[in-house]
Amino acid sequence: MTTSPTAVVEAAFQHYRSQNRGAALALYAEGFTFTSPQDDHLDKATFFERCFPTAHRMKEQRLLHVVPVDEELVLVHYEYVIMTGDRHRNVEAITVRDGLIQEVQVFFGGKV
Repeated sequence: MTTSPTAVVEAAFQHYRSQNRGAALALYAEGFTFTSPQDDHLDKATFFERCFPTAHRMKEQRLLHVVPVDEELVLVHYEYVIMTGDRHRNVEAITVRDGLIQEVQVFFGGKV
């Protein structure tokens, strides 16, 4: 049974929030890259070292929209509250191929 790209993306967000590194690692391709306004094409190892262990900075995170664009691309619009109480929104463009996340591109929003 093939898992839909949307289900893979939702699982990745769940594993990030719960900090289940082992389960999350299994969802990312070996050639994975992560890009945001603060990071330029991080590889899988660097992403899991630098970005994955940051869930503690948030009080909560809520997926507002998880939208499949085509067979591989999923757009995720989410809202999160940091420990200061500030609320923000971002969008991620996530490419999933053969059940594995290949690329994440983050577009920062701002305070809500």
